[in-house]
Amino acid sequence: MVSQAGSSFPPQESAAHLARLSAPLGVFTVLGNHDWWHDGPGTMAAFQQVGIQVLEDFAVPIQSGTCQFWLAGFSDFMEGAHDVPLALSQIPEDATILAFTHNPDIFPETPSRVALTVAGHTHGGQVYIPLIGRPVVPSRYGERFAIGHIIEDGRHLFVTPGIGTSILPVRFLVPPEVSVLLLHST
Repeated sequence: MVSQAGSSFPPQESAAHLARLSAPLGVFTVLGNHDWWHDGPGTMAAFQQVGIQVLEDFAVPIQSGTCQFWLAGFSDFMEGAHDVPLALSQIPEDATILAFTHNPDIFPETPSRVALTVAGHTHGGQVYIPLIGRPVVPSRYGERFAIGHIIEDGRHLFVTPGIGTSILPVRFLVPPEVSVLLLHST
C-alpha cells in the first residue's frame, strides 16, 4: 500500500489497520495495481490473516434475512488476471450480483447480469478544472469512468474518488470521499 505522502509501507501494516473494520456480512477486498506492484501474494496473505476475504476473480453468496445476492470480486484490470467469466461461473443465472474491482476499465467486460459494479483507482482524476474537465485520469477511457454513478446499456457502475492520491499529492475540486452506497431492491 502507498500512504498519502507517497511512501509505501508493508501489507501487514495496512492489514493491521483494516482488521478493525467490522461488517455484519463480512469484510471483503480485491487488490489494486499498487498492491500488485508492492507484493500481491504478500498483500493477499496479510489480509486473509486478519479475516479479510480476498475475492480475486471469485464470488461468494451473501444473505441477510430475506435479502440474498452474490458478491463478486474482479482482479485489477492492469495487474490481475481479471477473469470476469471465472468470477461469475459459480453463480446461478437468476441470482442478483454485486461486483467490485479496483479499476473501472473492466466495466465494458462486465455482463448485464451484474446489477452494480463498484470501483476506484481513478481518484476522480484528483483535479477538476471547470470548463476543461479532468486533465489526467488513469484510465484507457479518459473521463468516461472517472467518478460517480455511470449507466451504460442499462448496466450500473459506481466509481468512488477514494481518500488518497497517486503520483502527486494534489486534489483540486475533487475532495477525498468515503463513499457510502444505499442499495434498494427493485
